[in-house]
Amino acid sequence: MLQHLITQDENLRMVPTDRDALTTAAAGLREELRNPATDADRRRMLTRWAGIASTALGDYQSARTFLRQALDLATAGSNTRAVIATQLNLGDAYRYAGETHTADTLYRSALDTARAQQPDLLDYALQHFAKHLMERGDLDGARAHLREALRLRQAKGDAELIESTQAAVDRVEMLLAPTGASAPAESSQWSSRWTSWLQAHTSTHVPHRWNDGFPTIRGSVRALTQHARVHPQHLRNQFPPELLSAMTEEAEKALAAEGYLHNGKWNAPVGDAANRFADEVDLASAVTRATGLDVEQPHTGVYIAYLDEGQFLDFHLDELGFGEANLILCLKHERPAAGSAASTIVFITADGYRACDLAPGDCVVFDGALTPHGRTPLAAGESVVLISFGFHARNRVPWAAGHLPPAPR
Repeated sequence: MLQHLITQDENLRMVPTDRDALTTAAAGLREELRNPATDADRRRMLTRWAGIASTALGDYQSARTFLRQALDLATAGSNTRAVIATQLNLGDAYRYAGETHTADTLYRSALDTARAQQPDLLDYALQHFAKHLMERGDLDGARAHLREALRLRQAKGDAELIESTQAAVDRVEMLLAPTGASAPAESSQWSSRWTSWLQAHTSTHVPHRWNDGFPTIRGSVRALTQHARVHPQHLRNQFPPELLSAMTEEAEKALAAEGYLHNGKWNAPVGDAANRFADEVDLASAVTRATGLDVEQPHTGVYIAYLDEGQFLDFHLDELGFGEANLILCLKHERPAAGSAASTIVFITADGYRACDLAPGDCVVFDGALTPHGRTPLAAGESVVLISFGFHARNRVPWAAGHLPPAPR
């Protein structure tokens, strides 16, 4: 409604693009609110934007008043999406005013609700909370939340949202950098450029062309993957069946109730069963033993499903900050009829294409930021349910795009 009149300053706080124009527009909203015939949904939207405008203009008392009214209207209308959005805006109003305790409560409530009920709003909640953490001095926490938000936004494919989160990532990386060090260079753009180049030269959708086309990309891929900290390793059925069964049940329920289509696959938030699995099997130790890379417990996880004939995931690189190791664990694989090729995870290594056919209970560990990977199309009657975990090395030095080979032109 007023987005074009609001931008962010160097500290990632909202400020007017044109103070006079925003003041006039906000006055128009308040005038419309005086009309008793305005319906509840319109009134909620008007009060919310009046509060956002007041926040950007620095009138935090008015902002809190309007946003509290908007939150009451959203709650009364059982509009969960509006509740989350308004809690984030109200958290900003309190944070800008220096009332960090109340802001923290609002952000955490919005984040918890988004994870549980509105996963398509999770990136927004993560980013608002990360800015709060950044201002409190919890830079590592802010970076972890922003990296998760960036991954979600890259999956959405919205360039404007990606740019917004990347700006926040760059800001926190600059604050974390030693005195005199420069901020990491365009990590998101680096990953995107490599992904664009890969998809212009090869595709998981046409495996019959792989061997003919590989010689033309061999040198570039070798230059990229030599920096990978973990090369693809297929680990076979080594986890307790009862924990896998509990995760499979949780995944199917989450995908049915909260699944959202991203980048050609279905995603859903993980829950208690996944968290219990990671703790009880000590997943970090399992990855460390398999790879030799000492990693922390997973900082992120997501359920993934391919359910429809023809679904595939094209070759890509994950964002550099996602983690030094990825683990993809197969929970369920309904295989196609005899005579049809099963869908597999595929990697491009320095030696060529490597297909990894995971049975339930199997997993593959790899460095998704530096190893091109994807999934071949599903055949008729086939479905796959997976869980993906991301890990950071305990003593890590995050890659900067400037230290890695640029995408070929």
